[in-house]
Amino acid sequence: MVIHNLSKHYMVDGESLMVLSDFSLEVEQDAITALVGPSGCGKTTLLRLIGGLESIDSGYIELNDQEKGPMSYLFQEPRLLPWDSVLTNVELVLRESIPTKKERIQRAMEFISLVGLEEYASFKPDQLSGGMRQRVAIARAFAFPAKIMLLDEPFQSLDSLLRWSLVQAFITLWEKNKRTVLYITHDVQEAFLMADRVVKLSHRPMRVLKEYPIMMSRSERSLRDPQFAELFSQFYQ
Repeated sequence: MVIHNLSKHYMVDGESLMVLSDFSLEVEQDAITALVGPSGCGKTTLLRLIGGLESIDSGYIELNDQEKGPMSYLFQEPRLLPWDSVLTNVELVLRESIPTKKERIQRAMEFISLVGLEEYASFKPDQLSGGMRQRVAIARAFAFPAKIMLLDEPFQSLDSLLRWSLVQAFITLWEKNKRTVLYITHDVQEAFLMADRVVKLSHRPMRVLKEYPIMMSRSERSLRDPQFAELFSQFYQ
């Protein structure tokens, strides 16, 4: 995916608020790109423009043939159907791509198992903890047959231990089902441990300040490693 000279403004109290102005970015296919920037700089607006939820003022977004089609979203809130079970919440996104219910259930259970919730497949969302509900949302996002995933701070409201366990669950699924991921986070450490590339963004109107490609495998990344710690520290310089 390549973003070309994207611009977007809103009218607020009769004044024009420019959020994006000639913003450009190349997002590597089948890799995780993390966007880190101050609150209100335009990160969520960018995701909404990519997902077609809002109109673009100028510029365009170019997808290659492998990336075209519906996109998958993962938000801060799980956004599950409260009246349906864990299994049904995941199975329902497969209904257009898999014709038989037996196959859909089998496929849905594969994703549910990968996030460690196979014993809770019959539970309703209100019977689960917040972290478990977000695991269901992760499983559903990967079950949806999309080549691009847009993540809007999906782990932000959770405590650090739970957040990291969910990051690990996400990476486990991504390693088995790689796709293009554009990921918003305020947690710089999370971004460097999770992404293939970290993009540092400016205040509004948003622009790219610097990019940090991370060549180390995720299993080798640690702030105790001098090479990784040096790369991490550069973000604050």
